[in-house]
Amino acid sequence: MVQKAERVSGPGITGRKLSGRPVGNITRGTTNPNRMRRVDRWLAGPQAWRLRRAADPLVVDLGYGATPATAVELFERLAAVRPDVRVCGIEIEPERVRAALPLQRAGLSFHVGGFELPVPGRPVLVRAFNVLRQYEEADVAGIWRLVQGRLASDGLFIDGTCDEIGRRVTWVALDAERPLSLSMSVRFGSFDLPSDVAERLPKALIHRNVPGEPIHSLMQAMDKAWLECAPLASFGNRQRWQGMCRALRDAGWPVQDGPARWRLGELTVDWEAVAPRS
Repeated sequence: MVQKAERVSGPGITGRKLSGRPVGNITRGTTNPNRMRRVDRWLAGPQAWRLRRAADPLVVDLGYGATPATAVELFERLAAVRPDVRVCGIEIEPERVRAALPLQRAGLSFHVGGFELPVPGRPVLVRAFNVLRQYEEADVAGIWRLVQGRLASDGLFIDGTCDEIGRRVTWVALDAERPLSLSMSVRFGSFDLPSDVAERLPKALIHRNVPGEPIHSLMQAMDKAWLECAPLASFGNRQRWQGMCRALRDAGWPVQDGPARWRLGELTVDWEAVAPRS
């Protein structure tokens, strides 16, 4: 995400800062404009109620990368939902923050920091994309707890991963207490089988896509339903994806939302259905 940042390492992370330094490690910072459009669409869609109800419409884009393009896009998209939204872009690397400062405006600011979220108030939304994937799996639970401890009462923390241009995207949504769901969003035509999205699973799951783990079972069930829905391909991949989602739900998978989200190439399931066994 300052070379002087406190090193985050090991499962015992508590978030205690040793000398006022940001909590975290410098990451590669790779980013591209419009890369986060799929998760932003979800935040401005089924999750928009959180922002509308918030007493303080504070949103954090954590680890926005080498350029602030996605933080600016998040601000513009959420301002359509809540005109008085305040989006704070946070980066550990000071030079990235200095480069972003000319883009500051009313409602949009940039700050040096890490997982401690060094902004006043409790955010209703925190988006951290392609950040935790550069840490160890053992670090994830502690980082989650640290960020969850800063959320507003109806706040949501999004830990996600996507490819370079945002065609394959996954994210875990957590409230202040627990993980809630896993979402996947794909561009039709960008995959042969739905399980191709597995290479972009969040850090908490990417190493769990092996036989015996729930996430592997879901990937297999998606592929099976996708192949069985092949006759719907004559009506387009959108219809085929919706058929896959219905088949998963009918098979007992706790699929959330409905056709309005499925037709966008989205699939969201309860976290309990995919949580690692250990």
